[in-house]
Amino acid sequence: MELIDQFRYQVGAYYGIQSMDEYDLKVYALKDIENYIRSFIEQNPIANFDYKKEAAKVEDEIPLVTKLQDSLLLLPHIEAPLELKLLIKKKIQKLKEENYKY
Repeated sequence: MELIDQFRYQVGAYYGIQSMDEYDLKVYALKDIENYIRSFIEQNPIANFDYKKEAAKVEDEIPLVTKLQDSLLLLPHIEAPLELKLLIKKKIQKLKEENYKY
């Protein structure tokens, strides 16, 4: 996986968690993800790459289901609670049942 793709999925995970209004403690998970992304950027700098522009692109163009799936990939790295993972899976299933376009 390319570094740019890794950055995109991490940012997608951030926005996926941000959409989880069902989870009262999402602020803590968002902070952990933000720290994870910052650490990734420090360890893997990408030359001539506009991180903010790419993050905005991910926020606007990537479907919610994909962002939620990205968050399931990232949550084990930040040792997120099982409750959050289960809520995300439930939300993905609900979106699929509603024939959400992704």
